[in-house]
Amino acid sequence: MDVLTMGVEEEFHLVDRDSRAPVNRAPEVIRELAAELGGQVQAEFYNTQVEVCTLPAAEREDLRRQLLRLRCSVAEAARRVRCLAVASGSPVVPPREPLTITDDARYRLMASRFAGLLGPYRLVCGCHVHVGSLDRGRALALANQMRPWLPVLQSITGNSPFVCGRDTGLDSWRSVAYSGWPTVGPPPLVDERQYLEYVDGLISAGVLLDRRMVYWHARPSEHVPTLEIRIADVNADLDTVVLTAVLVRGLASVLLEEADAGVPPPEPPERLLRAGHRLAARHGIDGPGLDVRTGGRVPARLLVDRLVERAAPGLERAGDLDAVEALWAGMRRRGTGARRQRAVYAATGSLAAVVDSLDAAAGSMAVEAA
Repeated sequence: MDVLTMGVEEEFHLVDRDSRAPVNRAPEVIRELAAELGGQVQAEFYNTQVEVCTLPAAEREDLRRQLLRLRCSVAEAARRVRCLAVASGSPVVPPREPLTITDDARYRLMASRFAGLLGPYRLVCGCHVHVGSLDRGRALALANQMRPWLPVLQSITGNSPFVCGRDTGLDSWRSVAYSGWPTVGPPPLVDERQYLEYVDGLISAGVLLDRRMVYWHARPSEHVPTLEIRIADVNADLDTVVLTAVLVRGLASVLLEEADAGVPPPEPPERLLRAGHRLAARHGIDGPGLDVRTGGRVPARLLVDRLVERAAPGLERAGDLDAVEALWAGMRRRGTGARRQRAVYAATGSLAAVVDSLDAAAGSMAVEAA
């Protein structure tokens, strides 16, 4: 089997350099980057956010280099317009100015139709991993196989313990805040025909605007031939991003072979999948997770160990197994991004210091130097 490619989309908050509060400067940042990055930098829903996306990568180190270059470019452009690009799933400090919506007809319609889902506590930034190249049918078959593992992947990515000056008690506030949008959650078991019937029915009923509003935790992309995994907070630590991406790709490689061979997908109840995601949002890797096959609670770290073991053949084929084991060992020592945010606050008593620790470029350079 050919090695799948992987790509990553990262969303960043833009915050004022002095107050560390979100600021509506995305149009300026994007103008600064247009010539350099072209379509690799994009607007997001709010003018306080900016998104960058890598090109498809077959090699782990190529992905890391692309991510580092994009982060440094965004960080430098942000500094030129007097702000910082911050890699956190939620705003640590509350906004001091009204949030404005990106000047886009689709976003304006979403803001009108889903007004109750807007506001600073819903201002979230994620990291999405794409694997491909896959047509829609194979992407859905792969999603069916991956469903039980998505809460485990989520557990390593939590990086939003604070929102608007408060400690939420969660590893990932983003995943809870985002869950209010239509269709956010575990993907249903569907083939391509069922997918089209189901999604087009939701569009006809006015539940969704279009297929791009399918926000399942794993969905076939509507703009590139990939399966998109949407369970991660954006993280300042580049090692976390690389670990997540190569784990997704390694697991996908193993499970796609099984899907292609006609192996039936596992069918854990949706209530257990949702419970698994909620536990991952609450505890990350520092508490119980849920074995969705049995419904029993087990240490979250044990579930990650099982995930690495399940993905090992795919990781080995891509030359990633040793790197994943080293990256996972590092995370076990240092904790998730959420734990590290809380450690900064415990040491300093300063939310501004927490924000500074999340500077996209600074966090990336620290990893590179480690």
